[in-house]
Amino acid sequence: MTWSEAEGARRAREVFARELGGAPEGVWSAPGRVNLIGEHTDYNSGLALPIALPHRTFAALRRREDGRIRVVSAQRPGEPIEAMLAELAPPSTFGWAGYVLGVAWSLREAGLLSAGFDLALDSCVPVGAGLSSSAALECAMAVGLAGHAPTDVLIPACVRAENDFVGAPTGAMDQTVSLRAQAGHALLIDFADGSLEQIPFTAELLVIDTRAEHALADGEYARRRAECARAAELAGVATLRELTTVPADPVLAARARHVASENARVLEFAAELRGPAPALPRLGALLNASHDSLRDDFEVSCRELDVAVDAARAAGAYGARMTGGGFGGSAIALVEPGAAAVVRAEVAEAFRRAGLGAPTFSTAVASSGALTE
Repeated sequence: MTWSEAEGARRAREVFARELGGAPEGVWSAPGRVNLIGEHTDYNSGLALPIALPHRTFAALRRREDGRIRVVSAQRPGEPIEAMLAELAPPSTFGWAGYVLGVAWSLREAGLLSAGFDLALDSCVPVGAGLSSSAALECAMAVGLAGHAPTDVLIPACVRAENDFVGAPTGAMDQTVSLRAQAGHALLIDFADGSLEQIPFTAELLVIDTRAEHALADGEYARRRAECARAAELAGVATLRELTTVPADPVLAARARHVASENARVLEFAAELRGPAPALPRLGALLNASHDSLRDDFEVSCRELDVAVDAARAAGAYGARMTGGGFGGSAIALVEPGAAAVVRAEVAEAFRRAGLGAPTFSTAVASSGALTE
């Protein structure tokens, strides 16, 4: 399910009144994301092409002058969090609220926040599905607390909250698209120079939540990032974007091969979208190649993701791939208009035959970035 801005704001206000008392100053929201193509490229100064989801996180905020922070969430009933702004410091010991308090800490460090606040959250972005519920939360908060700041200040503040406070070594793709997306467009991001291009994208995607929960603060994601850094170091370059020779080590070579080939696929996908009539079979072939590379060269897929992708392809999808950091989460499928029901049924049946828990499905269209009420 997705909520309208009005519905999401109403829900967040109700949580605020019930749990914190009174009314907030306002409600701000930001979306989750689906990455069309360009995975594990952001922290390698590469290219990515995400869209914002219609699923959003809503943050009802009220500032307070005593430096106290109170946080409640409809998704975490009975787990209120309290802290003092002046006492926040990494690493986080606050569990789920580390993403919230990390943004407060990061904004304070950047000179953008000096007051405490009361915060009530509600969200229709699935948690643990690889759809960047964390960035949606961070960006909704950042806009609510420091929306006067330019996005090129808010984006690194949110990334720092996730990297330094929470300890999740992610790149900047999620926060960039959550803040900067435009409805009906994919956002081409070049992480080497920070340039952005809005490219029309009107196709509807089938999103398959495998229900295999992932956690980007675990060791595997950090290991892949370290392997990429090591491959670049051995080649004498700053990042894999500049790599011209493949490392001799077979694991590092595979990681570098994925990054290089994925950047090329992003460029091809974007070029196809810019054309007068984008060919869905060509876009699907690029999605397929991306998943195969993530599975074989980068080794970040898992059984649930592979079952979802294989079943979607067999059911007639133009292409399918995992999306997000991997090790669980969601896959996307590009399908013929009107054919999503057939693909859903085949994927669900494939999960049943494999003895896996039932996946859930949603459709995604390119939506807008962070909005104020």
